[in-house]
Amino acid sequence: MTMLAEKEMEQIGKTKGAADHDHDLVHELSKRLDAVWRFDQYIANAEGHDKLQSFWKQLKGQEQQNVKRLKELIADEIDKGCF
Repeated sequence: MTMLAEKEMEQIGKTKGAADHDHDLVHELSKRLDAVWRFDQYIANAEGHDKLQSFWKQLKGQEQQNVKRLKELIADEIDKGCF
């Protein structure tokens, strides 16, 4: 990395709005919510292809469970005062 690039990036990450583990939970929740949202389109795109629709619906259900669990973990962290 050049000296200029290093200077431009030297302050990144010094201030944290949340602990790393809490940030990880929120970041992962965001990614999985996006996935659930996309699965509706994938299901629609697979109209007339029952196996594909079944596959996308199964993945959507799994992601919905992941979202539920992540929300529970975030709520636990909030209850502990970690946020």
